[in-house]
Amino acid sequence: MNETDAASASGHGESAHEPPALRANTPFEVDYWALVQSIEDYAIFLLDPAGRIVSWNAGAQKLNGYAAHEIIGAHFSRFYTAEAVERGWPGYELQQAALTGRFEDEGWRVRKDGTTFWSNVVITAVRNEAGLLTGFAKITRDLTAQREYMDALRRSEERFRLLVDSVKDYAIFMLDPDGYIVSWNAGAARIKGYTRDEIIGRHFSTFYPREDVAAGKPVRELAIAKQIGHVEDEGWRVRKDGTTFWANVNITAMYDESNQLRGFAKVTRDLTERREREELERSGEHMRKFLATLAHELRNPLAPVRNAVGVMQLEAGLSPTLARSRDLIDRQVTHITRLVDDLLDVGRIMSDKVELRLARVDLAEVVVRAIEAARPFTDAREQSVAQHMPAEPLIVDGDTTRLVQVLQNLLHNASKFSPFSSRIEIFGRLDHHMAVLEVRDHGRGIPVRSLDAIFELFVQEKDKQSSGEGGLGIGLTLCKSLIGLHGGSIIASSAGEGCGSSFTLSLPLAAAPAEKRVDETGAAASEVSPLRILLVDDNRDSADSLAMLLQLKGHEVRIAYDGPQALEAAPRLAPHLALIDLAMPKMDGYATLAALRKMPALAGTVFAAMTGFGHASDREQTRAAGFDTHLVKPVELALFDALLEQAEARRLQHGAG
Repeated sequence: MNETDAASASGHGESAHEPPALRANTPFEVDYWALVQSIEDYAIFLLDPAGRIVSWNAGAQKLNGYAAHEIIGAHFSRFYTAEAVERGWPGYELQQAALTGRFEDEGWRVRKDGTTFWSNVVITAVRNEAGLLTGFAKITRDLTAQREYMDALRRSEERFRLLVDSVKDYAIFMLDPDGYIVSWNAGAARIKGYTRDEIIGRHFSTFYPREDVAAGKPVRELAIAKQIGHVEDEGWRVRKDGTTFWANVNITAMYDESNQLRGFAKVTRDLTERREREELERSGEHMRKFLATLAHELRNPLAPVRNAVGVMQLEAGLSPTLARSRDLIDRQVTHITRLVDDLLDVGRIMSDKVELRLARVDLAEVVVRAIEAARPFTDAREQSVAQHMPAEPLIVDGDTTRLVQVLQNLLHNASKFSPFSSRIEIFGRLDHHMAVLEVRDHGRGIPVRSLDAIFELFVQEKDKQSSGEGGLGIGLTLCKSLIGLHGGSIIASSAGEGCGSSFTLSLPLAAAPAEKRVDETGAAASEVSPLRILLVDDNRDSADSLAMLLQLKGHEVRIAYDGPQALEAAPRLAPHLALIDLAMPKMDGYATLAALRKMPALAGTVFAAMTGFGHASDREQTRAAGFDTHLVKPVELALFDALLEQAEARRLQHGAG
C-alpha cells in the first residue's frame, strides 16, 4: 500500500507530510511549511504523541540517510544507539519534553547505514488550542565536526598541560594580572621547593630576596611585561627552605582576543651551576694571567744565570770543583725553569696535555739527578738515599727533566713521611720487558683504604700528619699523569700504618738507539760561521751574559739596552740575527721589530723574540707581528745553536757578507 492509499484508507484524506497540527490552511502557512521542507542543514520533523515520525524534511533525509517513505511511521528511537534504547533514553526525552515543554540533549545518533554522528537534539512539545498534546517537533544538528575539533583542542590542551606539568628542568607557571600564582608544574616544585597546594594563590614576590621586594622589583617586572609584552632578568631567587639560586626569568604578558590582560606566563631556569662554572672560568683566566706574569718575572733573573752557565761551559781549564758546581747550577736552573713551566701550565698537566721532549734516557742518570735534586729535603732530615741499579742500563724513551721531576717528587714524599736519620732506597730492575724503578721508605706507611686515593688531585693522607708535613696534594697526581704520558704506570703499596711504603713506576724500554751524536749540552754538533748579532734587552745582566756567551762562540755582538739604541745601531751593523726582548720601556719589542723591518739593510735578518711569556697565545702574537721565532727565557743553549744555524742558512741564501 502506498502513502496515498494509506491516507485514503484512514478516511481523513490528510497528507502524511502534513499532520493536523501543521496543516497549511493559509498562504503564509504554505510558504512556511515549504521553507521547513527545504532546509538541509537541520533535520526538522514531527512526532506523534507516541514518538512515531509523521513528517520529514530534506535536512532529515540528508542527516539520517532515510527517504520520507522509508521512515514516516517508524519510531524515532531508530536513530538512537542500542545502549541508549536499552536504558529507555528516547522515552525519557519525550517524557521530559511533555512535562517541561522542551528538552535538549547531545549524544550519539545512528544513520541508516549504521554510522554514528554526534548530534544536538531539541524536542519541543506541540499542543492544540485546548492544551492537549498532539505531538512533538524535533530539530537535530550534526555537531560531529565541532565535537572532533573540540576533542582535538582538549587533547592538545591536555598534551600541552601534561608537557608543561612534566617538565622538571624549568619552572613554568601562570600568574593572574595581579601577580598571584594560578598554576604550578613539576619543574617549579623541584626548583623552588613548594608543592602545588602550598603555593597556588600566593604572590610571586615570594621567590624574590627581601631587598628586591623592598625595592619594588617584582612589581616593576610585571609593569614592564605589561607595557612591552615581555621581560627577562637574571638574579638571585629564594627557595622554600630559604636557600638562594641564580635564576634566568622570563615573564610574558598574556592577552585574550579582546586585548584584555589575562595574566602572565613565567619561566624560570636554575643557572646556579652555570654561574659557578663561569665564575671559575673567570677566576681561572685571572689566575692564568697572574701565573703568566709571575712566570715572566721568574724567568727574567733565570736568563742571565743560564747565560753565565753557558759561558762557563765554554771556558777551558776549570778545576773539577768549579766544573761540578757549574754543572750543578746548570741542572738546577733547568729544573727551576721547568717548574716555572709547570706553574704556568698546571691546567694542561692535569689534562694530560703536556708536550714531552722525548729522547733516549738512561734511568741510572735520572736516579742520580733526582737524588741530587731531593738532597735539600733528605739532608734537612739527616736521611740517606741508597740506589740499587742493575748492571745493564735501563734505557727508555722519555723526557729527562719530567722523569727526574717524578722521581724527585717520590723521594720528597718518602722523606716527608719517614723518620729522621732513616734510609730511603731506590731499586731498578728489568721486568717483563719494562724498566722498573721502586722507591722504598721505612716511614709511617699508608692505610689500605688510601692506596688509590692518594693519586687523586688535592688528596693527602692526613692521619698523624704534623703541621710541618703539609702540602697542596698535587705531587703524586703529577707523577701519575707524567708517567702515564710516557706510556707507563705507577702504583703504591704498603703493609699498613707504621710499615713503610713503596712506589713502583714502570716504563716501556726504548727501541733501537738513535744514530745522531749529541754533545754535552744536548745540542747536535755543528759549525756556524761568525755572525753579526744585534742583542736588544733592557735587562743588562741578561744582555751582557748572553753577549759574552755568543762572543765566546766567535760571533760579533752589539748590545742595545732599549729600542732607540737598536734603531741607531742596526743600519751600521746589518745583523744576521736580531734577538729582541719584548717587555722594554720607551719602545717595546713589537715597535722595535716594526721599525727594524723597514730598514733595507736588514732584509736578510732573522728576528727572534725573547720573553718570559711562553703561552701559545703569546707565540701566536709574536708570529703575527713578524718574528721568525719565539724564545722563552731562560733559553736553552741547544735552542741558541739551532737559531744560529737558521741565521747562517739565511745569510747564505741572501749571499750576505
